Amino acid sequence: MFKFAVRKMGDISAALLEEHGLKTEDIAVMIPHQANKRIITACADRIKMPYERVIIDIDRYGNTTSATLPLATQDAVDWGLLKKGDYVLYAAVGAGFTVGASLWRWEI
Repeated sequence: MFKFAVRKMGDISAALLEEHGLKTEDIAVMIPHQANKRIITACADRIKMPYERVIIDIDRYGNTTSATLPLATQDAVDWGLLKKGDYVLYAAVGAGFTVGASLWRWEI
């Protein structure tokens, strides 16, 4: 599962950025599913996203499954890492070998 998660989360994130003509430098923060820290950092490495722009809060909450993305988003807001107009890259992997990514423009 580890290799699948890293490969697929990285691939889908890279494809999404390419589709929209963006590079990791254009992304304010990456908010990945908080399955485990090794998957998160390996995925960030794969797309060359600096760790300081990757939200990692698994040490605070654990793997809260579907709640990891909203919890990590709130942490990004609380930590002052998002401002209006920023791009946010979400990436997740789950049971049944599903994977997804979405790109948001932060407008709050």
